[in-house]
Amino acid sequence: MNIQPNLLFEDDDEEILEFINYRRRPYTVRDRINHMMKWDDHDFRMRFRLSKVVVEQVLDLIRDNISVENQWNCAIAPIDKLLLTLRFYATGSFLITAGDFLGVSKSSACVIVRTVSTAIARLCHQFIYMPTTDEEVYTLQRSFYKIARFPRAIGAIDCTHIRIQSPGGHNAEYFRNRKGYFSLNVQTVVSPDLKIMDIVARWPGSCHDQTIFRNSNIHSQLVNGKWGNSLIVADSGYKNTSHIVTPFINPRGNIEELYNESIIRTRNPVERTYGVLKRRFPILSLGLRLKLTTSQAVIVTCSILHNIACNNNDLEAPDLVDVVLPPNEIINVNHEIMDEEGCARQQLIREYFSRL
Repeated sequence: MNIQPNLLFEDDDEEILEFINYRRRPYTVRDRINHMMKWDDHDFRMRFRLSKVVVEQVLDLIRDNISVENQWNCAIAPIDKLLLTLRFYATGSFLITAGDFLGVSKSSACVIVRTVSTAIARLCHQFIYMPTTDEEVYTLQRSFYKIARFPRAIGAIDCTHIRIQSPGGHNAEYFRNRKGYFSLNVQTVVSPDLKIMDIVARWPGSCHDQTIFRNSNIHSQLVNGKWGNSLIVADSGYKNTSHIVTPFINPRGNIEELYNESIIRTRNPVERTYGVLKRRFPILSLGLRLKLTTSQAVIVTCSILHNIACNNNDLEAPDLVDVVLPPNEIINVNHEIMDEEGCARQQLIREYFSRL
């Protein structure tokens, strides 16, 4: 029995013609520029916020994790993946813009940023760490003492808000901070040379600084006496304990004013670090339009890259071109948290600053 195919599809002639006429978009490979060769050192830093030496060091550390097994279909080279990610950090633009800069699609740019950020974030313990030996503790104490003669300090702690897009779901409003936008409240401990020694980048913007610190690993280490009688200087958003000291909100007398002047200057490195970090990687100021887990990886990655740059004496970020950063938004509490009994602040006032 012969059946004429046209009789089976009399009612769907138009759909069949559209299917027959459909043509898949042609596969194209865009030209990719060798940015390592094209730009001199100054222009390279302007575009990628890091020197060529630092980029090559980072590439050597993550090459195996971001390389592909073969070079079929003009696979993207590891150096191009790293440069695309750095360009995304340096501009804070959309992924499609970063992809166009290197000649890849938006979907490829998304995968590359996630892959490279995760690979670098895994180096966290290699570049972000607190002192481990008595010699390192003594060196930090001497460095902080040289700033404003504040004794026993080994770190300056503070939190900063990194703007993100709404993560969605039932818990999305937890990420809305008191300024009204969605953010991650990121805690860092900084050394006098602006290096980040500890970072916590998992708490939503509505969480208080003291809550983040109380649940952090560094709090447990301080309580257990890992660094002896060492101190960490903080602002008035933290609670005075035997290891955390803060300024007086209403100092009374010359001694407390002298103490305030010393501690404010001593904790200045943490504020400077946030300024350098957000100036070097404007995406941290302009906001992250990524998934929550990827945003956390990006924050840690930027901190690692900052430390690597500091190791290469690259403390000053290059000037920004055609990028307008919003003003720094400092979120502090308006009241002083009650001191614990036997807090280190009263001991310093009684035994050290009263004798200066």
